[in-house]
Amino acid sequence: MRKIFEGVATRPQMFRLFDRHSQRPDRWQSDAAPLYSGERFEIDEALYDYMLNILPPLWMCGPIFALREFLTGSTTSIFLALRIDGKPRYFHGYCDLSDPTSVETMRATIFERETQPVRAMSREELLEHIWSSTANAYRGYAGDRFPPVMQGQRMVMLWSGTNGTLLKLLDDLTDDEIAAKLPVHMRHLPDIAA
Repeated sequence: MRKIFEGVATRPQMFRLFDRHSQRPDRWQSDAAPLYSGERFEIDEALYDYMLNILPPLWMCGPIFALREFLTGSTTSIFLALRIDGKPRYFHGYCDLSDPTSVETMRATIFERETQPVRAMSREELLEHIWSSTANAYRGYAGDRFPPVMQGQRMVMLWSGTNGTLLKLLDDLTDDEIAAKLPVHMRHLPDIAA
């Protein structure tokens, strides 16, 4: 279960996050379920209501519902309304419904993560936020011009100052490069593991 965006996504951000792996090189050749299953982010009440009213849900259990249209295989969008610290909050996540525990695991994971007293982000969450918020023109996947060991891995464009722009593997970003890619208001979040 992975938090892929920090903060509450706006409508354009939500639709972009729904398919944030659209540039992957093997888009039509491989099963995308493992890529999407477990991804989650926060939305607002208006977007939660909007998604509920698009089509009749596949199922609804209290404040949790599943979209009727599947992303791939048995993976679909789940929308959750949860009361956290006395306030209603709304989330989207991808769950593989072939696993009967996936929705409850998603709910429990969100609740556990969002009720922590310290608002810190793990390195993985920082990298996922960077990937989610970077425009398609400045991110991509290493292609056949790169060594075979790098091919298919996520890359982002960085400004190096004296050397201009360069591509770097997302997982290889240094702490300083991560801080430079984050929005200004997130650069000084506590760096302890969430």
